[in-house]
Amino acid sequence: MEFKDYYKLLGVARDASQEDIKRAFRRLAREHHPDTHRGSEEKFKEINEAYEVLRDPEKRQKYDLLGRDWDQKSREPGFGQAHFTWGGADDGFSDFFRAFFGGQGAGFEGRTGAAAWGGAGRDVEATLEISLEDAYRGTTRQFRLEEGDRSRLVDVKVPPGVRDGTKLRLAGQGQRGLGGHMGDLLLRVHIQPHHRFHRRGDDLETEIQVPVTTAVLGGEIQVPSMQGNVAMKVPAETQDGRVFRLRGLGMPRLAGGSGDQLVRVRISVPRNLSERERDLYRELAQLRSGGGGS
Repeated sequence: MEFKDYYKLLGVARDASQEDIKRAFRRLAREHHPDTHRGSEEKFKEINEAYEVLRDPEKRQKYDLLGRDWDQKSREPGFGQAHFTWGGADDGFSDFFRAFFGGQGAGFEGRTGAAAWGGAGRDVEATLEISLEDAYRGTTRQFRLEEGDRSRLVDVKVPPGVRDGTKLRLAGQGQRGLGGHMGDLLLRVHIQPHHRFHRRGDDLETEIQVPVTTAVLGGEIQVPSMQGNVAMKVPAETQDGRVFRLRGLGMPRLAGGSGDQLVRVRISVPRNLSERERDLYRELAQLRSGGGGS
């Protein structure tokens, strides 16, 4: 059975902090996202698998403790009694992840114990991976729950504005007990890092490059948002790093309304200047230094 070094996959030390792990995952997720890099699906799955374990303190502790002897744990009686897949497709996760966390594939955890063997149904926990766009607009996902030689599909509706770490409970959608009663399906939402926006509460943060001439003289620029490009006015003499607030363009709030979008300005210095442009900048520099004459 293949053992995967999750620390090596993310390129972090074994004593890396949670912030280091998150930062490494975001960088690798951008580099290997299937939407922008063809043929990187398998690598992207491995990165997500590694992050799913190392981001969870309890899972990480077990992983660090057992190391290469994890397969001994997987053979203990009662360890791992269910199997789940996304829509019936191969989840692509390593044997280690399936054996160690219950044989349930892409982020799923089953609760074992007396309830699983008595009349009561069994609750099942799962990690639901969604994009920031899905969290913004809301989405419906479909799971295939396999029980022996039978399977059934479970529709999961995710409301707009859901936050990372939110737990969704689907009553009666877990595993069936011997008495016929159904447990619940508990979904923990994990929102994948976005290449442009960073979520902070209900606000969205982003950076935008502004030409130095626009920053000096003022003007209007186009800023990307979750609703498409929007116009934003840049006042004259805007400094690098200044943050502008676009009201109502953040994440929807479950209670109603929306957060804001925070746009940080980064001054873009021109390249490949012509000699005429260089002369004008030299003249400007002389004026600014007081050497421009009358």
